[in-house]
Amino acid sequence: MINLKHAFRTIFKSPFVSGIAILSLALGIGANSAIFSLFNEMLLKPLPVTEPQRLANFGAPGPTQGSNNCGQAGDCDEVFSYPMFLDLQKANTGFSGIAMHTEFGANVAYNGVTVNGDGLQVSGSYFPVLGIKPALGRLFGPQDDAPPGQNFVAVVSYGFWASQLGGDKTVVGKNIIVNGNSFTVIGVGPRGFEGTTLGTMPIVFVPVSMRDKMQTGNDNDLTSRDHYWGYLFGRLKPDMSMDQAKASINAVYTPILSQVEAPLQKGMSDSTMKRFKAKLITVADGRRGQSSLHKETRTPILLLFCITGIVLLIACANIANLLLARGAGRSMEMAVRLSLGATRGQIVAQLLTESVLLALIGGAASLLVAKWTLAVMASLMPAQMVRDLHFSLDGQAVVFAAVLSLVTGFAFGLFPALHSTRTELASVMREAGTKQTGAKAAARFRTSLVTAQIALSMALLMCAGLFVKSLQNVSRVELGIKIDHITTFRIAPVLNGYSAGRRSVLFEQVTEALAALPGVTGVTAARVQLLANNNWGEGVRVEGYPHGPDIDQGSRFNAIAPDYFKVTGVPLVSGREFTAADGIGRPKVAVVNETFAKKFNLGRDAVGKHMSLGGDTLNIEIVGLAKDSKYSDVKTKIPPVFFLPYRQDSTVGSLSYYVRSGVDPTSVVRAVPGVIRKFDPDLPVVGLRTLEQQVKDNVFLDRMISTLSAAFAALATLLAAIGLYGVLAYSVAQRTREIGVRMALGADGGSVQMMVLKQVAIMTLVGGVVGLAGALALGTAAKALLFELNGYDPVVMAGSIAVLTAVAFGAGYIPALRASRIDPMQALRHE
Repeated sequence: MINLKHAFRTIFKSPFVSGIAILSLALGIGANSAIFSLFNEMLLKPLPVTEPQRLANFGAPGPTQGSNNCGQAGDCDEVFSYPMFLDLQKANTGFSGIAMHTEFGANVAYNGVTVNGDGLQVSGSYFPVLGIKPALGRLFGPQDDAPPGQNFVAVVSYGFWASQLGGDKTVVGKNIIVNGNSFTVIGVGPRGFEGTTLGTMPIVFVPVSMRDKMQTGNDNDLTSRDHYWGYLFGRLKPDMSMDQAKASINAVYTPILSQVEAPLQKGMSDSTMKRFKAKLITVADGRRGQSSLHKETRTPILLLFCITGIVLLIACANIANLLLARGAGRSMEMAVRLSLGATRGQIVAQLLTESVLLALIGGAASLLVAKWTLAVMASLMPAQMVRDLHFSLDGQAVVFAAVLSLVTGFAFGLFPALHSTRTELASVMREAGTKQTGAKAAARFRTSLVTAQIALSMALLMCAGLFVKSLQNVSRVELGIKIDHITTFRIAPVLNGYSAGRRSVLFEQVTEALAALPGVTGVTAARVQLLANNNWGEGVRVEGYPHGPDIDQGSRFNAIAPDYFKVTGVPLVSGREFTAADGIGRPKVAVVNETFAKKFNLGRDAVGKHMSLGGDTLNIEIVGLAKDSKYSDVKTKIPPVFFLPYRQDSTVGSLSYYVRSGVDPTSVVRAVPGVIRKFDPDLPVVGLRTLEQQVKDNVFLDRMISTLSAAFAALATLLAAIGLYGVLAYSVAQRTREIGVRMALGADGGSVQMMVLKQVAIMTLVGGVVGLAGALALGTAAKALLFELNGYDPVVMAGSIAVLTAVAFGAGYIPALRASRIDPMQALRHE
């Protein structure tokens, strides 16, 4: 307690120095705590279920035929057919239970209010395998799996129940409308449980046996073995290892593939059939659930963690230098204490208490910095991701900040404490009046710290420069679409129970109403949303192109409204757009892009050729050839795409609208909800924004990494400059007598300046060279995140060197100028 009181007095005795140290620590620890919060949320945090370490995720990489429907929970190699799930579930394997789930878009209505959100179709074994209990009522069980299509029961999430249902404790037994179907609420999920897929926050759970009721086009999903759409996970039996469980389930899976599914494959070559029969189920740790975000965010988050760690190291180096300088000034105090009987251990403990207290104060202030950092990160992310992830400091992040404060306090305080207590009493007493108490070891240590700071700053500047240039490359990508002055949104009347006829009428009414808005110059729509990471693939047959086993006949697809190419600004090379006459009962037509024409050897003569969707009858005439334009992602290569008129497909249940205006698109954004309410006040408007914002959301990861890395690099460089200035200023003060002698012997101010700046040059050169090596290592690690860049760029390197050199010499100029203005007589008289 005495040490603590003395530490407080010492800290507040030098408020400016202590303030600089606390601010540096707050920035360093705060940045690390913010990144840890995301790191924990995305890569570490287990599901809030019973014994999550016993959960295992399934995958089945290898060739397939038929349809694949995959989503946020994982790649298409990780989905299974429903019949296969039933086979595995009833088999005796190393798993006590196996569950299936898949996400879907849900419109949920209760008491006249409709909410759009994520829904989850789950097997009756889903909740029992997880081992969770309801907050109210009951959860699904095996009895809710059969008979298919007749289990109109639902479980609502705790968050939805509390926010949208008002926490109504009598909700069990009441009805809600899910995608136009009436379901009876049988239970409320446990508090804190938000499904098993990071990035998806389901508001309602329905039995997987009700799949065909949730959306159109799923009629055969419960019976077809070539419809792959469900994600599987299981719970290991007690004392069963992952390898043992994998062997046991593949002993069941392999015979099913060979004896049941292989004979169903049509047109598969011998080599592909061999690979099909050799497929094995992969089993992976499932404690964090199933989500593609785990893999997608691992590298960028680890990289940001590395960057913030470097910032903290630079801050710690600064504080160590401050403590060394302050320790030199307190050498007489330490000597007196030792002479009065204090042990070296007691004094070291006192000094470490001061440094740890300094770090803890900085750690407390860092929570505010962490909150601000998370707010900046949230502003760079899509609204839905911000909604589904927790951008807040939880208890674990606070504990992390506290532990990091203690560790850094001990780390940067140890050497100054040991150095301040090793000086011999006699030498300290003799030199008390000369300010020459700084040992050469301390001077070398301070210089080494500053050199290390320069090296780390160079690495961060290079890394930030690469990401900024990568973002510039992304911004220069030719989209093939004119995204300015376009407003986009999506409606899904199929999720409100609309029949095909009602949907068709509504789509036309909405188009006409939007076209009548002031300033609107064009309206169109599409089934697959532009630049939203949505992909729809189809196998096609094209006139004149060979077909058969192992021949790639795949293409991306979109169903569009008239004027699509005109509104989006995509030129037609030849042919025509779709018109209102291209409807059901009329000849089937298509428009293809240039990549499609090239892949299927159509060249510039695509118009007039015929194609089909997999069948032998080439019943679709190509009436237009469009210029290439981006499909789902800004950074990926443009795929082959064919377009069909949505009016010729009665199964279209949702459309994304694109409204071009000659006025500020924000006025259209404000008007759209009112337009939709006129036709159906219960129909949610989803994803309402400008197309420019849609593009920004598509590349949010590039924007976030470049913004944060640039900000952290600037902070690191500033801290390094402060450290360099402090060391040089202290060095000049310590060498006042030496400089006075030099000037008395004839040295002029310019030569003194050069002496100090030479020291700057040496530290900058050594630190810069080491930093460049570190930058190359960071660039190599970040190569996968860079767009059209390797881990090295000469322009970025030259710019980083120039910035660091300017900052270093700027920091050294003031101490050099002060040194050149020392009066020799005053310096000698002072000594």
